[in-house]
Amino acid sequence: MPHDDGPDPAAHLQPAGAEDARVTVVVASRNRRAELLASLARHRAPVVYVDNHSTDGSVAAVRGHLPHVRVIALPRNLGAYARTIGVSHVTTPFVAFADDDSWWAPGALATAATVLAEHPRLALVAARILVGPDERLDPVCREMAASPLPSAAGVPGAPLLGFVACAAMVRTEAFRAAGGFDAVVRFPGEEERLALDLAARGWAMTYLGDVVVHHHPSPIRHGPAARQRGVARSSLLTAVMRLTWRHVAGRAWHAVRAGGPRRAGVVAAGPDLPAALRARQRLPAAVLAQLALLEGRAPSRARAPLLTAPTGAPAHRADPHTKARTDPRMSPEPTR
Repeated sequence: MPHDDGPDPAAHLQPAGAEDARVTVVVASRNRRAELLASLARHRAPVVYVDNHSTDGSVAAVRGHLPHVRVIALPRNLGAYARTIGVSHVTTPFVAFADDDSWWAPGALATAATVLAEHPRLALVAARILVGPDERLDPVCREMAASPLPSAAGVPGAPLLGFVACAAMVRTEAFRAAGGFDAVVRFPGEEERLALDLAARGWAMTYLGDVVVHHHPSPIRHGPAARQRGVARSSLLTAVMRLTWRHVAGRAWHAVRAGGPRRAGVVAAGPDLPAALRARQRLPAAVLAQLALLEGRAPSRARAPLLTAPTGAPAHRADPHTKARTDPRMSPEPTR
């Protein structure tokens, strides 16, 4: 069982500079103590920090230096599912996700929360991501802004069928009803299944360019091969859980044909296939039609912002300083 700081958590206290009482920030991290301490101090909302079994003293450091943060220490690395555990401790109507090397810009939490409050069928707001001290636009944002999907009536921004977790605010109710991030996919590529399930339940998702998240990538990360392997694994498992058998076969075939780490990702999916099959639920035709629209529009096999790699190829970003590498804090295969 995770270790929690108690029934009267400090996270329910508004930290200095909190800008919107409707929002809680949930952060999952593993073995990035320095980045974590710096980024947690920037959040202008109550924070729930879920630690994926760090061994570098992260938990003790946060408890000692940031007493307003609620800490949940997991006994093993659960990948992105740690965020779902974090949301289970939230009482606010909206949750903003952040990584240990990212934070929401001043005013962004309040703006995103207001948009969610004003549009009751909107489940998720994806923010514009500025990378590094020079604030370069993450290329993923250009793809989100150019979404070919039809807009929901009255909802601002560009409609999506996917998102980047570290720059998304969700409606807590919708996130929980859709199952949150799951323990099968884990990380990376965890966003796709959740986005599909939100869409299947009739929720809208949107990209808003005037809502900003800063991302200063940590130097503590694995190489691109691990990313490719992890995304291929997640893509196949997501297809088994939600897509047609044609999609499953297509993703597996493309990954095997690509060879190297992508083929290894198919092999890595093997132990989790029984769990994926048990969780299998076919999507409504309307959502599959949106998927087909994205696949037909894709100029390459890398549609990470709108939908994670529909053919099973890696979700690659052109900028090498963005999250194109696997973060060790949420490895594809957590310690069992």
